[in-house]
Amino acid sequence: QVPLVESGGGLVQAGGSLRLSCAASGRTFSTSAMGWFRQAPGKEREFVAAINWRGDSTYYADSVKGRFTISRDNAKNTGYLQMNSLKPEDTSVYYCASRWGFNRYEASPDGNAYAYWGQGTQVTVSS
Repeated sequence: QVPLVESGGGLVQAGGSLRLSCAASGRTFSTSAMGWFRQAPGKEREFVAAINWRGDSTYYADSVKGRFTISRDNAKNTGYLQMNSLKPEDTSVYYCASRWGFNRYEASPDGNAYAYWGQGTQVTVSS
């Protein structure tokens, strides 16, 4: 298993920044793609960003492109989501996820492609 623990959420004013972290245990995280998703109350989960296992291929939702940056440090078994120019509509619970299986190396915007999920961290952006 690859338990995942998110941290770094909080309350920030519009235009501010936050950096989310996703700490993983286990040896397989460094060879698995990971992604960030978010879910606001009453809404479906949506894709935010994903990165392949090497960290050299990334994908972003159009709504966050140019504002958010996904990265990873495999030596630390940790993934990150740098969020800049935050907007009130970014308010959500943010989840990190890790893939598993024979095709775990490549990033995917499909939440169903991810086997392991963290508990989530709340991000609230005030106007």
